[in-house]
Parts: sequence; C-alpha cells; structure tokens
Amino acid sequence: MQETPNSELFNPQTDTPFKRLTGANLGWRWMAVALIFVLGLVAFANGVALSARPDVTQATMLEQTYYILGLFVVGGLDLGMPEGGPMWAQTLLWIAFFGAPLLTASAVVEAVLRMLNPQQWLLRNLQDHVVIFGSGELTISYLRLLRRENPNCRVVVVDTEFESIREQELQQKYGVATVVGDLTLGFLRKQLKLKHAKRVLLLGNNDFQAFEAATRVLESAPNLKFRVVIHCQNLRFMRTLLKTSLGRHCVIFNRYNMAGMAFVRRNLRQQFARTEGLDNVVIAGFGRFGQSVVEQLRRTQERELDHVVIIDQDAERRMMVVEEQQQLRSNYERSVMRGDIPNPEVWRRVAAKVDLENENTVFILGTGSGRDNLRTALWLKQKYPQSHVFARSNGDSRFASSVGEEKGINAFSINGLLEGMIPVRWTR
Repeated sequence: MQETPNSELFNPQTDTPFKRLTGANLGWRWMAVALIFVLGLVAFANGVALSARPDVTQATMLEQTYYILGLFVVGGLDLGMPEGGPMWAQTLLWIAFFGAPLLTASAVVEAVLRMLNPQQWLLRNLQDHVVIFGSGELTISYLRLLRRENPNCRVVVVDTEFESIREQELQQKYGVATVVGDLTLGFLRKQLKLKHAKRVLLLGNNDFQAFEAATRVLESAPNLKFRVVIHCQNLRFMRTLLKTSLGRHCVIFNRYNMAGMAFVRRNLRQQFARTEGLDNVVIAGFGRFGQSVVEQLRRTQERELDHVVIIDQDAERRMMVVEEQQQLRSNYERSVMRGDIPNPEVWRRVAAKVDLENENTVFILGTGSGRDNLRTALWLKQKYPQSHVFARSNGDSRFASSVGEEKGINAFSINGLLEGMIPVRWTR
C-alpha cells in the first residue's frame, strides 16, 4: 500500500467549507471579474471614451478602475456608451458593459437559490466524493486521515441528528457538507449521487441500520462494491456477518478490534522482545478491546506467554461467548476471574495465581473507565515497580499521558490506536 504524497494539506483557517463546496464557482467568477477590469482598462488606454464621461481616457488608473467597478452595480447607465478609439477596443469595453451586470445578477440568483434550498445547493455537482454516515469520534478520526491524504476531496456527512458544536467542527475544521437524513431512504441516496461517489463509510452507532443502509447503497450503486466500509459495534454480530455475501462485498470492522490489533503489534510485541523468558499478562476488562487483545496474543504472540489472567465483572460469560465463536486454544496457562478492578481482593487472587513481582509481568488496564484504569495503574506500578503497566482511555488524554510519563506508566487511547490502523486506501 503506497501513500500518495500531497504538498498541500487542509488548512482550517483558509480552506473553509464555503470555499471547498463552492470553490469552483468562486474561482471562475473571480477570474471573470479580473477579466472585465482588464478589458475596461485596455479599452480606456486605447482611446475609448464614455459619452457621459468623455474625459475618462485622461483620468488616472484609479479613477478608471472606479468607473469599471460601477458597471457591476448600475451597468454603466450613468456613464454613457462607449465611443471613440479603434473598433476592437470598443468591442472590449462593450463586453465589459454586458459582462459586469450579468455577473452580478448570477451571483444574486445563486445566493437566493442557496437560501431557498441550501441542501440542494450543497449537494449539486457531486462527483468523486465520499459519503459518511455518522458524526461521532470515529468520523473525526477518519476525517483527520482523509484531510492529510486527500485535502481536496468533497465529503458529505449524513446523520439523523447533529450536535451543534460537532456540526460546526465538521463544517469549519474539516470542510464537509452536513445533511440530516438516513441512508436507508431512497430519496436521500438519489440526492447524494452515490453512483458518482468513490466511497461510502457507515460509521454510526446502530449496527442493524448500518447493514440495512449498506444493502440499499449497493442496490442503488453496484459500482461501490468493495468500497463500502461498515463499522459494527458488536463483535459477535460482525463475525457472523463476515460470512455473508454482504460481508464479502463490503469492508467490515470494529474500532476496538482494530485498536487491539494495533496495541499488540506496537506495544506488547516490543515489550516481549525486550524481555527474556516467558511473560505474564494481566488484562483487566474483557470487553471488545480486551477480547481483541487476547485474540491477537493467541494468534501472534503465543510462544512468548506463560500465563494470561483475565479480570472482568462478567468474565465467565464473556469468555464462553468468545470461545464459542473463536474456539480459543492456547499453549499458555489462562485464568479467568470475576471482579472489579478497584477491589483489592481481586488483586490478591491474581497474586495467588501469578508471580507479579516478576519483571516479565505486564498489566493492561483496559476497562471502559479511564479514571479507574489510571488510578489502578498508579497503584500497581507503586506496588510492583518492576512490572510494565498500560492504562487505557477512550480519547487522547494529555492528563493521562503526563501522569503516565511522570510515574512510568504507558497511557494509550483507543482513538490513537485506531487512527494509526485506518488504511490509507480508504481515503482514495
């Protein structure tokens, strides 16, 4: 996979959504304005005068520029008609006389149409665009990569509703068009011109709605086969649908699954390589992220492991579900403990199973509570200073990172891991 170099990155200060959505129209219009000024000045320089301003040829360039500017407002009615000078120069001035008011009228009509039907205006002339359903953090992560790799790509973000601040962020920072709607509706799909889109990403929170939309999108635009990306919240549902025809024609992923893959590759693989002998891994939290870490450990790092301990409030049931789907088999010892990480009794039971004083011990605090993860990580690092402690947060946290650097803890975020795993080909 090769990345396409881009010298111009998206600049939120200069590349506004208005500029991005109407840049082509603004470009030709400003060029037309400049051309009219050039035509007028050339005509005056070659002796063409105005019947109501016969001395215009003797006027300064600033005065002549002012007269031409008046053409855009009153069309030259108070200036009189072109006279004198060579015929070709008069022709240039006549072009300016007709072009200036027509240009002004077109801008006014365009503004009125934009006010009467803003959505239709935003969605006009869509070609080689990207359509995203959903406006959450996953969409922001994708847009950051897209604007680095393809800053000029037109993007339409659709959602059933937008938070006001998030909608402003999408429009002003990332230069996208926002549309309230549902991709399961045929009328909206037609407006979005999906047959001319280059990719559709379904990044919402409703799995069934996402797959329903994907089915209808492919019916409307078969050319998007293999170019529809679906985020599935439920790992069990995702693994089941991977075996369907829709799963074979779309790209289906789970953010926690991708983050778990990245975590093992970037953090644990290096950690295991630095240590001698086998390692003990304690995973606190066995949700989607914890399950993905265990899956990747089994597949890629099994020979490096001595003992894996899993702690979760619903550990036994979740392990049964995982084993049903993945049939996890391993050569290392595995312990599953039910409990909550703030409870000291849980860690006493872990210590009875594993030698936590061993420098080959790795703690992964991966529950959904960033506060509990960080607090427990600090306590474990103080109690077992030779161990390696990782504490999870969902979003990037400067607070957690600064505390981690100070106390020797590895703070990481799901969003940070995910952004590094999004394939560059999704931006093309």
